[in-house]
Amino acid sequence: MRLVEFYSEEKTCSYIDSKKSIFRYFHIQNVKSSFYHGLLERGFRRFGNYFFVPMCQGCNDCISIRTLIDDFKFSKNHKRVLKKAQNIDIQIQKPTISQAHIELYNRYHQTMRDKKGWDYTPTTPESYMDMFVDGHQDFGYEFLYFIDSQLIGVGLVDALGDSITAVYFYYDHNFSHYSLGTLNILKQISIGREFGLKYFYPGYWIKNHYCMGYKERFTPFEVLKNAPDIFEPPIWELYTLDNKFSVNL
Repeated sequence: MRLVEFYSEEKTCSYIDSKKSIFRYFHIQNVKSSFYHGLLERGFRRFGNYFFVPMCQGCNDCISIRTLIDDFKFSKNHKRVLKKAQNIDIQIQKPTISQAHIELYNRYHQTMRDKKGWDYTPTTPESYMDMFVDGHQDFGYEFLYFIDSQLIGVGLVDALGDSITAVYFYYDHNFSHYSLGTLNILKQISIGREFGLKYFYPGYWIKNHYCMGYKERFTPFEVLKNAPDIFEPPIWELYTLDNKFSVNL
């Protein structure tokens, strides 16, 4: 295992225009699952061989959370989403790349640029490999969603230790009436429960945010209360709607 540490340049936050963001990165080749699991518990996320965590000065809006799989209960709305998706075929496999992947990824981001003002640069096969295929080791998988053999969604996930963690999800907005984002999370939680996993990590949560706030709908969940370094213990606490919490930086 080889690790290189670096920091991103400070730039305008992708989620809150009035704030600046900076990230701490590890580039790790041949990462061990146990080491990655430790990073996950300390708030790190993964793209390819890159592991990152926000280190923004004076801001702690991005909160690491994890749903308690055993205690999660499917709501009436969740059951409606699952029932409606009965004609969707799901294939789980190691991460791959195809022309269908690239075209769907680019269409998704074009739509998000038009709807929500996201930055958009078409991905290339090399860039896609770097971000979503490389580094998956023995823990990375993709959930492929099909209707009549047409690829309509791709969910990248990692499963390691007692946890399953969402890496990224993109989909065809022409099929948004299936609530594919919710469906993808429900399927990952279901797989986690089937294999006896304890936690589902949906990624960073920003309370009341138009893009990042939805993750609080998958309860109960814990929040990471501190910002531990790699040799410091993480402090997780059960979140309730009555909680007034802050992250200790």
